[in-house]
Amino acid sequence: MTPPQHIVVVGAGLGGLRTIERLRSSGYEGDITLVGAEIHPPYDRPPLSKQVLDGSWQPDRTILRDRSGLTELRVTARLGSRAVGLHGTTVTLDSGEVVTGDAVVLATGTVARRLPGQPEDVATLRTLEDAQSLLLGLSRARSMIIVGAGFIGAEVACAARRRGLDVTVIEALPVPCVRVLGDAGGRVAARLFTEAGVVLRSGERIAGFKDGRTVELADGTVLSADIVLVSVGAVPDLDWLPDTLPRAADGLACDTRGRVAGTSDLWAVGDAAAWWDVNTGTHRRSEHWTSTIDQATRVACDILGTTPPAGTPEYVWSDQFGLKIQVLGRTEGTDEVVPLHGQGLGTGAVKGTVLGYFADGVLTGVASFGAPTRIMRYRTQIIAGADRDAVLAQAAEMEQKGTQPT
Repeated sequence: MTPPQHIVVVGAGLGGLRTIERLRSSGYEGDITLVGAEIHPPYDRPPLSKQVLDGSWQPDRTILRDRSGLTELRVTARLGSRAVGLHGTTVTLDSGEVVTGDAVVLATGTVARRLPGQPEDVATLRTLEDAQSLLLGLSRARSMIIVGAGFIGAEVACAARRRGLDVTVIEALPVPCVRVLGDAGGRVAARLFTEAGVVLRSGERIAGFKDGRTVELADGTVLSADIVLVSVGAVPDLDWLPDTLPRAADGLACDTRGRVAGTSDLWAVGDAAAWWDVNTGTHRRSEHWTSTIDQATRVACDILGTTPPAGTPEYVWSDQFGLKIQVLGRTEGTDEVVPLHGQGLGTGAVKGTVLGYFADGVLTGVASFGAPTRIMRYRTQIIAGADRDAVLAQAAEMEQKGTQPT
């Protein structure tokens, strides 16, 4: 297989950068053009709602590779240029210019989901500018409303409470963080909100906005605060692509190597890509940081015709109210959640709680609340597909030996 002479990567985030780095580290000597809608060089998004918002990092610390670093990778960077069209392997930019390669990697990620009638001055958090604007707003505010209790909403609530703001979080689902933690894990997360003094209004929906500082709930309740943030997930940035490209699970439908279905020279990685999952028999979109890195590696290997390394269990984390919440493997599609360590599902301390997620008696994922040492002990069992008895036996052994949460 002859590698393409020119690869165009659209999307200057984590997925696009890691694809380029893997291509170069694997010996690719051809031309690479990186197209990015933002003026910034590639930066890391998870710290925006963590270290940047709590003031422990300056924004420039999120940069993954600056312009000189891109030059070292021998990349032609077209930053501040939004892709607005794709025909074959020719990318049209908002300036009217075109960039044509022999292969294209789509890594455009997602944009913040907006609610109907959402005013422009209601905050969202997706970009570096969003984080800087929100940081300034928090420094001047006394109260905040957050619509959406996912990981980002929780992390913003944590930063706001640390500054002494009165915080109300409105969540349409019965518990927070349910997409990642499920119902049982969400009940544990809910305790972190309330114990930190956050007013958590679960199972309530927004009827509309009075203005940028006032929301009305479905039951007619009207709430106001100095800042309102909407954090209700994100949607893949795919509107600029032709409708002929196949979609699945809200993303671009790809095979197990990241190649867009029905194409020979087009790949997709990251939040906007729905890869075929042999375990579920469906296309599946993952917004996890580690999944994006794994996909970038696999796409680079597929382009070069080399064998990718073995995959690893998915991993995602969140810093909330003084604890690190970690999830290893998969928690969705399970039929049983078993407490392996700690008493967080009851009335005991949340810290040290570890939950096991099972599907048909097989361990698929583990979530921990302030127990990083314990959760990593289950990695090999997730890979091996250990059954319930084996997992519980290991948990009992760890308890007997007194394995510490941290």
